[in-house]
Amino acid sequence: MSSQTSSHKPRVAVVFGGRSSEHAISVVTAGAVLRAIDRDKYDVLPIGITTDGRWALTADDPERMAITDRRLPSVAELAESTEGGVVLPVDPSHREVVYTEPGAVPKALGEVDVVFPVLHGPYGEDGTLQGLLELSGVPYVGSGVLASAVGQDKDYMKRVFTSFGLPVGPYEVIRPREWEKDPSAARKKIVDFAAEHGWPLFVKPARAGSSMGISKVDGLEGLDEAIEEARRHDPKILVESLLSGREIECGVLEFEDGPRASVPAEIPPVTAHDFYDFEAKYIDSAAGIVPAPLTAEQTAEVQELAVAAFEAASCEGLVRADFFLQDNGEFVINEINTLPGFTPISMYPRMWQESGVSYPELIDRLLQAALRRSTGLR
Repeated sequence: MSSQTSSHKPRVAVVFGGRSSEHAISVVTAGAVLRAIDRDKYDVLPIGITTDGRWALTADDPERMAITDRRLPSVAELAESTEGGVVLPVDPSHREVVYTEPGAVPKALGEVDVVFPVLHGPYGEDGTLQGLLELSGVPYVGSGVLASAVGQDKDYMKRVFTSFGLPVGPYEVIRPREWEKDPSAARKKIVDFAAEHGWPLFVKPARAGSSMGISKVDGLEGLDEAIEEARRHDPKILVESLLSGREIECGVLEFEDGPRASVPAEIPPVTAHDFYDFEAKYIDSAAGIVPAPLTAEQTAEVQELAVAAFEAASCEGLVRADFFLQDNGEFVINEINTLPGFTPISMYPRMWQESGVSYPELIDRLLQAALRRSTGLR
C-alpha cells in the first residue's frame, strides 16, 4: 500500500544504533528524532541495531536515549527482548516487517512506508543499509548507495571533490595492504608527507565519523600511537596537514525545487581540547556560533560550495559540509556528512533552525523528500 495514494498515516521506521564505534551517538540522535516526529502525521516504529548486528524491537522512549552523567546509551538497554529480532523482507512487492523470537510464531508488525536511518559510520551510513533498503523497495531518508559510500570514505570523497574542481587540503592515505605488507614504508610515507607539509598532522580513520579515532600529532614520538588508534577504528587511515584558519560548517537540505544551503556556523577554537574531538562534540557540548560571523560574500561562497559538494557526490536529502576558511581568505572543504547528527546540540539542526526551519519541520521535510523519491535508479 503506497503512502502517496492512501489515506493512512505514513509509517516511519526509525533505525538506529548499529555496529560502528558511533553506536551511542546514533542512539542519542534517534531519541531526538523520535521526540520531534509529528505523531499526528506519522506512525512510528523504532528499530535498534545492537553492536553485534541484531535488529531489535525497542522502546519508544526518547528519555532513555540521552547521554546522562557522561554515560552513553545503547540499543541493548532499550531492546524489548535479548533474543528477538526484526526482519525486513527483501521483497519489493510488500513492506511487511516481521518480529521473530526463538520458539515463537513470527509476529507481523505491519508495513513500513519509509525508513529514517539515523545510523552513523560503517554498516549504516556507508551505503550498506541503503543497499538493503533498495532491495526491499522501501524509500528512505538521505543519500543512496553511491553517495553514502563516497560520503563515508574520506579518501574517495576528496578524490570526487578534486575531480569536480572543489578545493581540498593536502592529504595522504595508507591503505590496509600497505600497512600489512610493509609498516616501515607506510610510516615513511607519512613522515615524508610531514616533511613536505609540516607538523602537526591529523591521523584519522578513513571511514569513521564523530571525530572517532582522530589524533593530532606534533612529531615523530606520537605517530605510532596515533596510527594504532586510527587503525583500531579502520584499517585504512587518512593523514591530513594542519590547515590554519576557521572551522565553518554549512547544512544542505533537499527542498521541492532542489538542494538549498543553510546559514553557516563556526566552530570556535576549543580551549579544553586539542581540536573539535568526540568529547568536545558530545560530552562537553562545545557550542558553535550560528550564524557564523562572515561577510555576505563569504556566506554566499560557502553556501555555493556546500551545494556543489552535495551535487558532486550525488547526494539526496541532507548533508552537512565542513570547511576551513584559511588565513588567506580561501575556503577548503574538509568533508561532508550524509547523515549528520541530530542530537540536541548538533550543528545541522541548529543551522536550519537559524535559517527558519524548525526541528520538527526539518524532520518532516526529510521524510516528505524520501516519500517523493522512488527506490532504484533515479
